[in-house]
Amino acid sequence: MGQHQFEIVYVFEYLYRLLPSLKVTLLIVASSIGIGALVGLLVALPQLYRVPMLRRLSQLYVSFFRGTPILIQLFLFYYGVPEVLKAVQLDVTRTPALFFVILTYSLHSGAYISEVIRGAVMAVDRGQAEAAYAVGMNGFQAFSRIVLPQAISLSIPVFGNVVIANLKDTSLAFTLGILDISGKAKTIGTLSQRFIETYLSLAVLYFIISFALQKLFDRLEKRMLRHEPAAAGLTRDATSRISFFRKNKAAAKWRSKEARL
Repeated sequence: MGQHQFEIVYVFEYLYRLLPSLKVTLLIVASSIGIGALVGLLVALPQLYRVPMLRRLSQLYVSFFRGTPILIQLFLFYYGVPEVLKAVQLDVTRTPALFFVILTYSLHSGAYISEVIRGAVMAVDRGQAEAAYAVGMNGFQAFSRIVLPQAISLSIPVFGNVVIANLKDTSLAFTLGILDISGKAKTIGTLSQRFIETYLSLAVLYFIISFALQKLFDRLEKRMLRHEPAAAGLTRDATSRISFFRKNKAAAKWRSKEARL
């Protein structure tokens, strides 16, 4: 407990003092989400294409990172990886702790992003691709113009939740000595003994960033969904063409049969 009476003025003062450390937090979030997106795509592909051995490995990877606390993963990578690499004569004891933090959060986010990608692609009706083929599109065009935009628009809300959850999880990075906003708040609280004001300012800062990210993804989702009516019209037109082609094909087979008779 703090030894001083609560004063709101210190909340604003400490909020200002936390801002310089914000760049470390944003660096961790941006790096881990960027790398995690690439990892998530690579992990999702074996499950989407049902590659036997790789599919099992990707499921094991996802299960581990989703089923264990991020704090334990931080300790395992920070203390465990150097010990493992010593067996192959690699010394990484002087590697900055920030490297292991970004590595851990990247792999952790990759597990969740892989499920986001897999769910979004599977949610797109396969008939959409068939309709695109019917109007003359090739495989790449059907995927990039029909399947991919719909998958992205479907995944934006969940992806936004992953990013915000990643932001809040970075509050544990200070356990490895990283001076992000949580680490800075811990230092300020210890020196000033005004823990309520310190952590209230930290909560306000996290809330502002999370609220801004939420609004950003909401606008992005609306921007993506504005093209749905056009896509729906294309699908209806393509579906009618498929029906027309099938009817003509059936009629041609019937006329051929009558001619043989």
